[in-house]
Amino acid sequence: MFVKILKSKLHRATVTDTKLHYAGSIGIDSTLMEAADILPYELVLVADLNNGNRLETYVVPAEADSGKIEILGAAARLIKPKDIVIILSFGYYTSQEAEKLKPKIIILDENNKIKRNG
Repeated sequence: MFVKILKSKLHRATVTDTKLHYAGSIGIDSTLMEAADILPYELVLVADLNNGNRLETYVVPAEADSGKIEILGAAARLIKPKDIVIILSFGYYTSQEAEKLKPKIIILDENNKIKRNG
């Protein structure tokens, strides 16, 4: 049996831009993606701390070290620039793997720079 477990998260990311007329996804600074072990086109859950909205979408890489967190497509109606979000990725693991798993928790500052790896 497999269980769905938190694999990693980017905690307190600041949304830098939204683009409503886009095919849909979230653009994330590729340096942050690497730190959190998030792959291009991976499904993520985005939780907005400003308004409580939650949504699932896929990730597209943004320019490395740019600090960009861009909400693309219809999600731009739910999340606005300067909102603080938590971006969560999950994986499916056996019970034995889950017991040993330690999720990567990347805490960001107000400029989307890594403040702490947890």
